Amino acid sequence: MPTAIVRRPLPSPGERPELPADLPPLLARVYALRGVASARELDQALTALPAPQRLKGIDRAVDLLSAALSTDARILIVADYDADGATACALAVRGLRALGARHVDYLVPNRQRHGYGLTPAIVELAAARRPELLITVDNGIASLEGVAAAQARGWQVLVTDHHLPGERLPAADAIVNPNQPGCSFPSKALAGVGVMFYVLLALRARLRTSGWYGACGLTEPNLARLLDLVALGTVADVVPLDHLNRVLVGQGLARIRSGAAVPGIRALAEVAGRDPARLGCSDIGFTLAPRLNAAGRLEDMALGIECLLCDDPVRARELAVTLDRLNRERRDIEAVMQAAALEDLERLGLDAAGLPFGLCLYDPHWHQGVVGILAARVRERTHRPTIVFAPGDPGWLKGSARSVPGLHLRDALAAVDARHPGLIERFGGHAAAAGLTLAEANYPDFAAAFDAEVRRHLGAADLRGVLYSDGELAPGDCTLAIAERLRDGGPWGQGFPEPLFDGEFEVVAARTLKERHLKLSVRRPGLDEVLDAIAFGAAGSCPEPLPGTRLRLAYRLDVNEWNGRRRLQLLVLHLEPAGA
Repeated sequence: MPTAIVRRPLPSPGERPELPADLPPLLARVYALRGVASARELDQALTALPAPQRLKGIDRAVDLLSAALSTDARILIVADYDADGATACALAVRGLRALGARHVDYLVPNRQRHGYGLTPAIVELAAARRPELLITVDNGIASLEGVAAAQARGWQVLVTDHHLPGERLPAADAIVNPNQPGCSFPSKALAGVGVMFYVLLALRARLRTSGWYGACGLTEPNLARLLDLVALGTVADVVPLDHLNRVLVGQGLARIRSGAAVPGIRALAEVAGRDPARLGCSDIGFTLAPRLNAAGRLEDMALGIECLLCDDPVRARELAVTLDRLNRERRDIEAVMQAAALEDLERLGLDAAGLPFGLCLYDPHWHQGVVGILAARVRERTHRPTIVFAPGDPGWLKGSARSVPGLHLRDALAAVDARHPGLIERFGGHAAAAGLTLAEANYPDFAAAFDAEVRRHLGAADLRGVLYSDGELAPGDCTLAIAERLRDGGPWGQGFPEPLFDGEFEVVAARTLKERHLKLSVRRPGLDEVLDAIAFGAAGSCPEPLPGTRLRLAYRLDVNEWNGRRRLQLLVLHLEPAGA
């Protein structure tokens, strides 16, 4: 599918932000292009965080938790089986124990056996733990039946979640979710782990006021020590990095880089070949998170949670090695599924006229733990909303969906459900990602209904891949120092993308690496300086350019570290003939 490079428009002179005068001009331009309006939005101090009391339901949540601590009640955390759920679970267990809870346990559903969230089946499983207070993390806002089943057993239920609610809320004893109706919390982008961090902040303050620490002989814990977990879960869940999330992630990254991360995170970085002292959001998103997620995709996320809870570096390393092995298995499964998906796309017709606007793919041999990754891969290739299905229980399919700008996935699924009652069994999620279950017999009708709903929102022009560029760099900006300054100017991620530039270059030399990647030496027309560049995965779709060829590149300034040397490198995301 074609890709367009579109330059972000600069603010008009009357809308120029008031940024610190000592910012490098290029970084100031990048911030302005991301809508940063003042220096306050660049403040990453914890004091910049909005108060927990602005979250609806948090006072009632703290009532439940403080009462549970004072009565020495048994607390059970019910987690989701992805990285956000795993980090939120580890955060809850570590935080509650630090605040004086003595009986804290956790339970995480198995993706293949139990499905998602707090279900009546999970309540049955939890009964053996005899909980008195049940806390959901990164799930629960749609668990009407599960909450009712837990309360029927006499348990109290606290729901902490960030997913969009349906028409009805569960009758939990307390709900903390910035996206629930009536919540005026200024950020709707908190991940599940961020919501749980806020609950712990509010609980710590209540216990301080009540004199709990002195009465129990405890030292009030520094909850900032848990921000490495918050950073990992927030980046892994691909939530928008608004100002609040940039504070949480920036503080968490600082802890990781200083060597203060939990042993499990340090071990995950080590097995991934990443230096924790230089870890960035891209390292979390593309190396740490997939290894943690592999446990929930292929086996049991309890393995990942144990890695994050482990305080023994040797044992943490062993668990991280197991997660690394599972991730390699996941990649092998994904490769087979992707090959089959590409065959389906070839059959449908890879040109824009041949594919549905809303794309659904299903194969009875696909693994339900990997459909989300495959949906993302197909979405990247076709530039259209994609849902990939795999078999669930006999007669049922489980799907994972990924969207493109302009289509709110959960709203689209809600619209399909309203137009075709009974077609979808259940669904939930966000604007960009969602999950659903439907009867296998309903798949053809659902695929047609989803395509029709997407066509109500998107036209053919919306289905073209777009790379948004921060413009062309001046010759003096292509330096190692500028690359490092840009890298440290984040954290960069979803909704606050890493700087991307474009420009015309002349090829000096080119070669193919490992039959997949293009390694280039390029220079700007009229300049003598030769720059290294690499386009990962481009060799299969782009012939090796001849010396003297003029190319338009969309690229990032990257720092290439090899054998102790640090050099500037252009990380090429897209290349096309100049003037195309």
